[in-house]
Amino acid sequence: MTDTASETSDQTAARPGKAHLTAARTFVGEHGKPTRAVVERIGRAGARVVLVGQDGALGDVVVPDVETGNALVEAVGDLESAEWDADTVGATVIGPEHRRRMAGPRARR
Repeated sequence: MTDTASETSDQTAARPGKAHLTAARTFVGEHGKPTRAVVERIGRAGARVVLVGQDGALGDVVVPDVETGNALVEAVGDLESAEWDADTVGATVIGPEHRRRMAGPRARR
């Protein structure tokens, strides 16, 4: 394989799909601009782009790999690349229903 063919293949693999773009843009529209985006590898499943809206809401988009996640952040103009630092964690608003859901079935007894 030539270098040019390899580069083209890499660019194609890192392109977010229409559903990924729609999900991220919808989240931004519903939860405010700018929205923070943290890209995390989740093993064989790919990568998770965790979205933190201006209102503190959490959402996510699962993509095939970290490169696609980074490409998604770049493709959606109102997403800002972020890390799990104090500012990003402090920007989240987690309500009681979300806490119960994340605690699992033992907490719901």
